[in-house]
Parts: sequence; C-alpha cells; structure tokens
Amino acid sequence: MSTAAQKPPKLPVTVDKPTPYTFDLGLLLANDPNPVSLPTDPSTTLESHLTAVARDGTQVLINQLLTTCAITSTPAGVLLSLPAPQTPLPREKPIPTPRPETKWSAFAKRRGIKPKTREQRRNLQYNDGTGEFERKWGYKGANKAGQDDAIIEVSAKKEAERKEGTSVRGDKRREIREKVKRNERRMRKNQRNAEGRK
Repeated sequence: MSTAAQKPPKLPVTVDKPTPYTFDLGLLLANDPNPVSLPTDPSTTLESHLTAVARDGTQVLINQLLTTCAITSTPAGVLLSLPAPQTPLPREKPIPTPRPETKWSAFAKRRGIKPKTREQRRNLQYNDGTGEFERKWGYKGANKAGQDDAIIEVSAKKEAERKEGTSVRGDKRREIREKVKRNERRMRKNQRNAEGRK
C-alpha cells in the first residue's frame, strides 16, 4: 500500500495542559489560559500548529459536555441539555429607544380606538342573498350594489337638489367619486400638517 492511502493516526481523546481550561457550557465556550507558543520544529507550519491548538480546545469542550451535561433520548434523537450561560456578552448594537408617541396613537388611546384585526381588514363579506362571499369595495364590490339596476327608486328631495344636466342613473357613481376625492383631500391635508410639524 502507498503512504497516501494510509489513514492518519487517531489523535488522543484526552488533552493535558499546564493550566486547565475554563468553560461556559451555556455558550459552548472553552477558555485556554495557556500562551500560544510558536512552533520550534521547522517542519511544522504556523497554520498546522494553530489547527492543533484549536482541535485540542474543541476536544476538551466535547469531553466536558459529555461528562457534565444531562443527555436524554427522545423520538427526535439524542438531546444534550446545556446549562444557563454565565459569561455576559456585550450587545452589538445599543438598546433601541422607544418610539415617540404620535398624535394619532395618543388620540386613539384617549378614544379607545384599537387597530383592526386581520379579519376586519379583509375585503370580503358574506352575502345572505347569494350565499357566497363577495368584495366590500373595488371591482364588483358591494358598495356599488344598485347602480346598474333596471329600476331605480327616485327621491323627491334628491330630485329637487339635483344639478342640471345630471340623471338619477349616475348618482351612485358620483357619490363614490366624491368620497374618493374627499379622502384624497384629507390625505393631502394630513401630509401637509405632518410636514409642518417636522
């Protein structure tokens, strides 16, 4: 057999160091207080020496885990329970500051207004007549019901207030368009007010 096909020798499971390791098993941390010395053997590279030091640290951590932590067998597999971490780690980023309360959130809190649930935001409602769900607004929405009916009820009051050149047929569409324009005006006003406060 050639030397390339031979298996590398198995490394020892126990690691002996002058100063013992310290552990924080909750963070899977093994601290090696021993100084890292440069290799004196010219055949050993720095990379292989550091790899050996890291391998020793990993081996000691695995030994400590297997001897001190509780191991349980479950249908999902073998589980090893880690203790609580003991080393406090610094945060990468500062603790986020609470957002300042907006005028709307203060108003909603005073009035007891709560945000809509997911079900309330859905654009669907049940129609008892057809027995199916239909849209509340938009294409074929329930708010457009009656605008294309063949027979439309005429109100004497509305007829007296009607603008010249308009018919009862377009009343529903006009109401919807006016509501949309009114909402857009309010939105622009709110944006101007918000920009003025900044």
